[in-house]
Amino acid sequence: MERIFIGVAWPYANGSLHLGTLAGALLPGDIFGRYHRMKGNEVLMVSGSDEHGTPITITAEKEGVEPKEIADKYHEEHKRNLDELGIKFENFSRTSNEFHKKVVKDFLVKLYDNGYIYPKKVQSFYCEKCKRFLPDRYVEGVCIHCGGRARGDQCEECGRTLDVDEIKEPKCKICGSIPFLKETEHLFFKLSYFEEKLMEWLKDKNYWRDNVINFTINFIKSGLKDRAITRDLEWGVEVPIEGYENKRIYVWFEAVIGYLHASMEWAEKTGKKDEWKKWWVEEAKHYYFLAKDNIPFHTIIWPSMLMAHGGLNLPYDVPANEYLTLSGEQFSKSRGVGIWIPDILKNFNADAVRYYLSINMPEKRDTDWKWEDFMAKVNNELVAIYGNFIHRVLTFSYKNFRKIPPYLKRSERDSEIIEEVKKNFEEVGECIEKCHFKEGMKKVMRMAQIGNQYINENEPWKLINEDVERCKSVMHTCIKIVKMLAFASAPYMPKTAEKIWRMLGYKDSIHEHRWSEAEEINENEIEKPLPLFRKIEMKEQRDPFSLLDLRVAKIINVEDHPNADKLYIMDVDVGKAGKRRIVAGIKKWYKKEDLTGKKIVLLANLEPAKIRGVESDGMLLAVDKNGEAILLVPNAEEGERVYVDGITPSPPERVSYDEFKNIKIVTKNGLIEYNGKILMDKNGAIKIDHYVEDGYNVR
Repeated sequence: MERIFIGVAWPYANGSLHLGTLAGALLPGDIFGRYHRMKGNEVLMVSGSDEHGTPITITAEKEGVEPKEIADKYHEEHKRNLDELGIKFENFSRTSNEFHKKVVKDFLVKLYDNGYIYPKKVQSFYCEKCKRFLPDRYVEGVCIHCGGRARGDQCEECGRTLDVDEIKEPKCKICGSIPFLKETEHLFFKLSYFEEKLMEWLKDKNYWRDNVINFTINFIKSGLKDRAITRDLEWGVEVPIEGYENKRIYVWFEAVIGYLHASMEWAEKTGKKDEWKKWWVEEAKHYYFLAKDNIPFHTIIWPSMLMAHGGLNLPYDVPANEYLTLSGEQFSKSRGVGIWIPDILKNFNADAVRYYLSINMPEKRDTDWKWEDFMAKVNNELVAIYGNFIHRVLTFSYKNFRKIPPYLKRSERDSEIIEEVKKNFEEVGECIEKCHFKEGMKKVMRMAQIGNQYINENEPWKLINEDVERCKSVMHTCIKIVKMLAFASAPYMPKTAEKIWRMLGYKDSIHEHRWSEAEEINENEIEKPLPLFRKIEMKEQRDPFSLLDLRVAKIINVEDHPNADKLYIMDVDVGKAGKRRIVAGIKKWYKKEDLTGKKIVLLANLEPAKIRGVESDGMLLAVDKNGEAILLVPNAEEGERVYVDGITPSPPERVSYDEFKNIKIVTKNGLIEYNGKILMDKNGAIKIDHYVEDGYNVR
């Protein structure tokens, strides 16, 4: 028996969970935890809502409420969604509770007393318009190393953590103005001290994924810099050092200590105050599940903090996933790019979603969520192969025998089939132990394929009239496969495995049983079987607004249309989507020089159309009020998505103008709305060029 600690990256409580978080951290952690519990290992799996990051305060400012209100709202939603998805934690906590704050403060004081934290005066971005210092994600700019998008202290493209002098073209995320550097004093962690110690610790980590170990080693070789652990902010954990009472502990330092706090809190809840030490002080393997943007925090910073503290176990493995993408874009709450879990759970079976993410898991490279592929894999694999085999076996057995029939008439082929299924079952476990979840799910499907081949070969619907004893033996063998399938499926599709278990006549939970019990079979009475999954039709699930691919575009050139007095020809930059030319009928209300450099909302997937002899590849959105007032997005980057919160975007390559004009987007309360929901970019509500009264259509 082993002790397995599982730390799952803490999702921000600034919005709904999206499928990127599920694929990157929650699902692989849950598969791993469920398997090891069934193996009889002691498992402690923890996570919680990360509630002190600047994403929380930014969201709160957008909505005009206190950060705690945002954190409370989404923490409860997260817990509800995790339960619906079947994600099982020993403790899912939150960073705003008092227990967390105490553990964090004690940890910081320990590092301070050990000499690894010191004060330092630094330059920090200050926004004159907002009258405050700008912590991490309040600043956006360009990474000095790769030219990618920099969000505060980290580059989204190359993953580097950044100092203020490594951010070019900085701007305030709230007001869009250019901040300047101003002196302030913070506490720093001596990260640079641990370069050699980390390299020595990493020497035997040849079992780590290539992307994780290579990134980590290259990161360390580039040189580690000491990092500030405090910031000028009101929301967060107070600093327990005299003279720093008005500052808060930086979220990167505070949040990872949540793994320790959640373990201690779990021990308190179970009435065994020191039980956490079994995993943190005694022998245990620590696994951390996260997406690749979190790698340095879990392979460099957190291990360094643990070394500085002393007496606590270091990570054993950090099987970080690459990104799940949507139309090639990384899922992101802040940019509104994602498929939101509350949304998808309204329309689809949770285990069907778990299946698709398992079979499509981004373990070695980014993988794209494709609605058509999701539908095909659910319908052609989960329904037609897996569900079909189980349903036909249990339906036939229930109809003809009412219970699991005995094995009466042996065949050599039966033994061969069981051995083949057993081999795949064992390989499922081996794959999960190695964190090769995608390959393990393929083995589960292979078991179902073998079962379908076997039942087709033996044709029990004929044997029932020709040789009842042999028919019973065939169905006994089939049910044995079904039971092994239930066990193999339990880590991946826990609710489905439970349904199979109940239909097999068992009254308890399959998750209370050991992996080794999969081959055992009793002659239980069978419950009336029901289909496990149903085919899905995507058209029924789409909100019309989801068809629109709305993007931020920057106007880079404006010309008069040679064949029309009221039209302009505009060249616009749509970021990664490139440059394109559009025709717009706004000449009467805007001068060319007033438009150049403005950032607009572009309907990017509108079918191209020739307008007075010039092809227009897209259309800007404007309010029609006896004239045109264009929609502006001054603080967003070219190519970023414009969206309505809660509607999952699934745009086809092209939409017709008729499809677009049937989607009613209107002005209301000075904002742009669709079905009562506000049109937004990553910084909040979309602005109109000048005030427009309510009730006008956007076109």
